[in-house]
Amino acid sequence: MVIYGVALLAACYIAGIFAGDVLGVLLGVKANVGGVGFAMLLLIILANKGIDNGWLDKKSQEGIAFWSAMYIPIVVAMSSIQNVVAALSGGAVAIGGGLLGVILGFALIPILSRGKKGQGEISDEETAVK
Repeated sequence: MVIYGVALLAACYIAGIFAGDVLGVLLGVKANVGGVGFAMLLLIILANKGIDNGWLDKKSQEGIAFWSAMYIPIVVAMSSIQNVVAALSGGAVAIGGGLLGVILGFALIPILSRGKKGQGEISDEETAVK
């Protein structure tokens, strides 16, 4: 099993869980609100920064890629133990949080895609050669 990069993953997880607990307290909810999501977002940001700056070696990158691939089954397993009906009947916080996440996700698509403009597109010269 690939264990490189686990220290960065653990630090991101601890920071994410702390941020989720703080957000839960601020919202008046007796639960962690988005801690795992914050952790994954922080891991993505730090991993990309580490690759760009060269302080994250190849083995650590592979380890982080492995644990990132494990993220989806972990989240599915975690969400299967949640009581969705109680969360939705508990108030507008769950509904508002879901809607806000979707709206922000859609709003960020043009901003994030602007940074990658021109990559993957075939120019006229390349089309003429083919």
